[in-house]
Amino acid sequence: MISRRNIRVKVMQTIYSVESQIAESGGEVPTKPVDTVKILQKHFDQTRQLFIYLIHFLTEVARYAETDARNRASKHLPTKEDLNVNIKLAGNELLWKILDHPSYKQAVKDDKPEMLIDADLLKKIYQELVDSEKYQQYIAVQGRDKKDEKEILEYIWDTLLLPNETFTSYIEEYFSNWDDDADMVVVLMQNFMNKPSVYNFQELLSKEKWQFAKNLLQTTLEKKELALQYIKPKLKNWDPDRIASLDMILMRMGVCEFLFFETIPPKVTINEYIDLAKEYSTQQSGQFVNGILDNIHKDLVRDNQMNKVAFSPNSAQAQQSANKPS
Repeated sequence: MISRRNIRVKVMQTIYSVESQIAESGGEVPTKPVDTVKILQKHFDQTRQLFIYLIHFLTEVARYAETDARNRASKHLPTKEDLNVNIKLAGNELLWKILDHPSYKQAVKDDKPEMLIDADLLKKIYQELVDSEKYQQYIAVQGRDKKDEKEILEYIWDTLLLPNETFTSYIEEYFSNWDDDADMVVVLMQNFMNKPSVYNFQELLSKEKWQFAKNLLQTTLEKKELALQYIKPKLKNWDPDRIASLDMILMRMGVCEFLFFETIPPKVTINEYIDLAKEYSTQQSGQFVNGILDNIHKDLVRDNQMNKVAFSPNSAQAQQSANKPS
C-alpha cells in the first residue's frame, strides 16, 4: 500500500538525519551504535498513525449526528426540531464496516487517535455538513443505498476535510510527515473507502517493501565510499563538500540501486531520484542529479558493469529490527 517512492523518501530522511548528527558532532561517530533501521521504522509508524487519525476524524464527523441529537434533546426547552434530529448518517453502512474492521479497531487501540481530536473543529465541520445540500439530499432518501452511503463519506473527505485549511493546518501541527505523506494518504483513503475489508493496518507496508526499505537504507550507508567512487569523477569542477547534502544522498541511493537492486530498471531509478531532488532539494537539483546519474549509468553499460548483484548488509546491521514495522 505504501509506494516505493514514499519508501525512498523515508530512507533519504533517515540517512540525512543520521549523517547530519554525525556532522554536527564534528564527524565523530557516536560511541553507541545508531539503530538506523529503528529510525526508519518510526517514519513508517508515523505514516500509519496519520492515516488512522484521518480515518478516525472522518468517522467521528459521521457519528456526530448522534451526539448532536443527544445535545439538542437535553436542552432545557427543546424544540420540535431538537427532538427530531435525523441520525441516519450515524448508521451509515460503510461507516460501520470501517468501525467494525478488526484491524482498524486494533490500530485505534494502539495509536489512540481520539487523544488528538479537536472537539470544536469536529463540531464545526459537522455543522458545515448538515448545512450542505448534499447532506439534505442524503437524509431525505428513505432506506439505504450502497452508492449513497459511500458518496456521503467521500463528500465529507473530499469537500469538507481536504480543502479545509483549518483542518490541514491542524494536521500539520501534529503530524510533521503530512507534507511528505499527503498525496499517498489521499490515495490510500480513496482505496480504503472502496474496499475497507482488504486493509490490514498492522501491515500497511508489505514484507517485500519493508525488506526493500531496509536493504536500500543499509546498502546506501555501508556502500557510501563505493558510491562516491562513481559520483566524484562526474562532479568535474564541483566541490563535493559544497554540493547540497540531499543531492549527495540521493545520488548515493541511485548508484546503489544501479549496482545492487536487480529488479529495478535503471531508468526507473533515475526518474525517481530526479523527482525527489526537485521536490526536496534545490531548484537546480533535479537537472544536476539527472546529469550525474545518467552519466554513471552510461559508463556502467559501456563497461558491462550493469550486472546487478544483490548486496546483503553485514550481519551486525542485518540483525537490527529484523521484523517489519507494525
